[in-house]
Amino acid sequence: MPMSAGEIEALIRVALPDAHVRIEDLRGDGDHYAAYIVSESFRGLNRVKQHQMVYAALKGRMGNELHALALQTSVPE
Repeated sequence: MPMSAGEIEALIRVALPDAHVRIEDLRGDGDHYAAYIVSESFRGLNRVKQHQMVYAALKGRMGNELHALALQTSVPE
């Protein structure tokens, strides 16, 4: 069963409470999303480590309930 944007956002917010999170359903099918995440937790980490933190927040749902997630991560300016 596909995940909702709200579910994705909630999981990310639990793992990264300081994050500003925006989720877009790219196709309207509940399977293809883009996530824009700004968090101080990312400071000093390369993009791969930042994305790994987001995938860990999704607790194994990536590739299962969640088919595709385009990530854009950054630190606050």
